[in-house]
Amino acid sequence: MNGRLLDVSDLHAWYGESHVLHGVNLHVNEGEMICILGRNGMGKTTTLRTIMGILRKRQGKIAFAGQDMMSVPLHKTARAGLGFVPEERGIFATLSVEENLMLPPQVADGGMSVDEIYALFPNLKERRNSPGTKLSGGEQQMLAMARILRTGARCLLLDEPTEGLAPVIIQAIGDVLKKLKQRGMTVVLVEQNFRFAAKVADRFYLMDHGQMIAEFPVADLPRQMDMLHSELGV
Repeated sequence: MNGRLLDVSDLHAWYGESHVLHGVNLHVNEGEMICILGRNGMGKTTTLRTIMGILRKRQGKIAFAGQDMMSVPLHKTARAGLGFVPEERGIFATLSVEENLMLPPQVADGGMSVDEIYALFPNLKERRNSPGTKLSGGEQQMLAMARILRTGARCLLLDEPTEGLAPVIIQAIGDVLKKLKQRGMTVVLVEQNFRFAAKVADRFYLMDHGQMIAEFPVADLPRQMDMLHSELGV
């Protein structure tokens, strides 16, 4: 595994007057997949939105591929190679699967072709002429991920990709993430389902009240289960 691709230190963020991130520290090595765990409302999604630059009231350090991202405007974040797949997915309902795929520009080298996307997501190939409204929740999630992979992003920020999905679809998304790892993709995953995450993640961060309170590799997961059950209430 190569050196650090994403380095976040002492990151604070605010929604209006509300101070929601309190000195977040995390890093991701190139080709690594990390998972941020935590109960709802602890700052996981906010961390992704702040790294991406969607939440602008922030201070601290975000470095990506050696570039200081704190002053980079939102419309240039994707060009740096960061891609965000939000929980709400943002599919264009009136466009077909293929039209949705063709919509985002390739902003960096290395974006997947439509044929590569269809090889990775056979479901989408079958539904390529279907409008977004006709897709299942799982197919929408796959399309949201596929759209970002088209852009050439080097690091994928994935927010709750398995939320509300059937077990068979969750397994399919897990298979896709494993294939992306084999291709060297770097992934920051926010996920409540740590049993799913344990199959794909290299390292875990545990978040509580806007801070990272623990960090451990996947090999330590069995030893951390009591703490996780206590913190996550599962």
